[in-house]
Amino acid sequence: IEDDISIHTILEEILKQANYDVLNAYSGTEALLLLNQHTPDLILLDLMLPGCGGEEIIKKANHIPIIVLSAKVSQNDKINCLLSGANDYITKPFDKNELLARIKVQLRINKEIKELSVQDLKLLNDGRTIQIKDKTISLTKTEYAIMKQLLINANQVLSKTHLLDLIRLDSEDCDEN
Repeated sequence: IEDDISIHTILEEILKQANYDVLNAYSGTEALLLLNQHTPDLILLDLMLPGCGGEEIIKKANHIPIIVLSAKVSQNDKINCLLSGANDYITKPFDKNELLARIKVQLRINKEIKELSVQDLKLLNDGRTIQIKDKTISLTKTEYAIMKQLLINANQVLSKTHLLDLIRLDSEDCDEN
């Protein structure tokens, strides 16, 4: 999702050379329409878009890994995006090889947690749901983050403090309560 045609063209070329399928959007509004029709494995997102801004896309597509590619270099912009749900943040100009490495990492992480299960309980990464036998339950962002960590660490005891540390990146609004 990039409105600058030259950067958009470069990104598309890099991704196609790396054998990735590419869906294109040149504005935030176009991106939201596209996301209603498709569920990509990953989003590369510029923040300064016409129509709907990148920050709004992060909030609406929080079940899809997002790598922000932005000219905004301030630490606050980076922190806000990461805490809002972006998985990674790269400032422009970017290195092609670093971008491809970060894409591989996000796709690998997403594949690893696509479905976590312990006995009859399955945590699905398709919009924060959990299945228990034949019943599907929607979870809040914090509930999902907690369940994910409990299933990843199924054979371990987690203290409340350690669990909070693990989920803070996935759910910034959590507190000790």
